[in-house]
Amino acid sequence: MTKQELLEAVRKQTKTNISKKTLNLIMDSIFENIKKAVKKESRFLYPHFGTFVLKQRKAREGKNPRTGEKIKIKASKTVKFRPSKEFKEII
Repeated sequence: MTKQELLEAVRKQTKTNISKKTLNLIMDSIFENIKKAVKKESRFLYPHFGTFVLKQRKAREGKNPRTGEKIKIKASKTVKFRPSKEFKEII
């Protein structure tokens, strides 16, 4: 699903005459606040959907797929998603 498809689905489901531009601003604001929450609090929980959790990856040794040469991979942060029980049941 693309962003435009999501916006159109939300418009149809809520049966509102809200403009696409306004809905786009609202959705952008929602996702921006999710990013801020994950960065600040290391997680974002949405009931009956799931949790976005900030995870720390340790530095490790990897392999260059072209040459087979060993390389060092720096420590990094990533976001993991854990679906809720209800979400898992419908999948």
